[in-house]
Amino acid sequence: MQQPNPNVVFPIRDVKTVTYVKPTLKNKNICVGDFTYFSDINFEKHVTHHYDFYGDKLIVGKFCQIGKGVEFIMNGANHQMNAVSTFPFYIFQGWNQSVPALERMPLKGNTEVGNDVWIGQNVTILPGVHIGSGAIIGANSVVANNVEPYAIVVGNPARLVKKRFDEAFIHMLLQLKWWDMPVDKINELIPILTDARLDKVKEHLKHLVKSFEAGVE
Repeated sequence: MQQPNPNVVFPIRDVKTVTYVKPTLKNKNICVGDFTYFSDINFEKHVTHHYDFYGDKLIVGKFCQIGKGVEFIMNGANHQMNAVSTFPFYIFQGWNQSVPALERMPLKGNTEVGNDVWIGQNVTILPGVHIGSGAIIGANSVVANNVEPYAIVVGNPARLVKKRFDEAFIHMLLQLKWWDMPVDKINELIPILTDARLDKVKEHLKHLVKSFEAGVE
């Protein structure tokens, strides 16, 4: 059986419209984990207003599912709002303004997405947002605030609909960090990770977490 390879660009046989993001990246300020895919090509074109002089990063974890039309808006889209004019003279040629000191700009920091996050089609993610592992972002949402792990959010602005699981189960999943396991181990776990009988899944994963804590697998 062929092993999954996170370094291939087109991971589905004969399909050229879905790409693993990591092997396509050229921008050093975009970091994406293994097996995260984009339902399109040229992921970097969907990271906008990303200027080197701001130094902000887009950091996305492993096994994320990013729908077509998703856009990450970075800090370069923000304008100075503590002065009379919001016009960014410093960007354009011929205007007498140097790049403002970064502390004068409304910077929101890095944009970060956890692991196993599903982002629906045409979602817009604003600068500095942190999205926790296991979250689901509904199609066409605008994410302006942080999203907790395993939360479902939708709308403009995106608002919490519900948590996918109870807090104890979420805590267990965040301890498990299945996305950091070796490929062979993940393959073994797939029947559990994709089983909708959550009571059975909880019991299995509880024993697995305990075995990790005890130092045995």
